[in-house]
Amino acid sequence: MTVPKRKNCHARSAVRKAGYRKLAVPTLVTCPNCQEMMQPHRICTSCGYYNGREVVKPEEKEE
Repeated sequence: MTVPKRKNCHARSAVRKAGYRKLAVPTLVTCPNCQEMMQPHRICTSCGYYNGREVVKPEEKEE
């Protein structure tokens, strides 16, 4: 059976594990209804449309 020649330091282990913890930047597309940026395959948060239909009525901001 093979055994490790020497113990790996904490920094080497952390560098190897860092790729799994990296957050991905979300992909953004323009909404075909209001031209705001939104995530694909999600309801637009500004107008409430998805796939050409109004799914949710957006809340109007009160001032």
